[in-house]
Amino acid sequence: MAQRLGRRRGRVRRTTAAVRAGLALLTACAALAGCGGGADRDDRPAEPPTASGTLEQLASKADCDPRLQTDAEELRQANCTTEDGRYVLATFATDRGQREWINEANDYGGSYLVGRKWVAVGDPEVVAALRGRLGGTVETASPHHSGNSGGGGSEEGHSGHHGS
Repeated sequence: MAQRLGRRRGRVRRTTAAVRAGLALLTACAALAGCGGGADRDDRPAEPPTASGTLEQLASKADCDPRLQTDAEELRQANCTTEDGRYVLATFATDRGQREWINEANDYGGSYLVGRKWVAVGDPEVVAALRGRLGGTVETASPHHSGNSGGGGSEEGHSGHHGS
């Protein structure tokens, strides 16, 4: 009996040592980023850095000659037309103002390219092309109403995109 107990303890010690060695190897491997999953990262295109700056600086990076629609202290908004298509570019004085604008605009659906204190709004293809120049995060919202029910759906009455 004592002999069996001694063998078990020996096996437990060897198993524990093997587990510790395996964990050490995994930790070292993860630190070097040379094991598992590394190949997947190389297959993905690098995300562009997110642009920052004034409305004019952002428009320049996006190859746009902005047509200013709103020029207020808390919001500057312009219409842009490039070879990629038409979009609205807006800059904000505060992060809170930006989030409130996006939340209101989300009621109308659409694709939004969001950076720090700026947003570009347009068709999904236009937003995807802009992301290559401006970086940022794409947000997509579904409209809460359809274009043929009630009075919604027209761009003319959409305050979220036109700053009114």
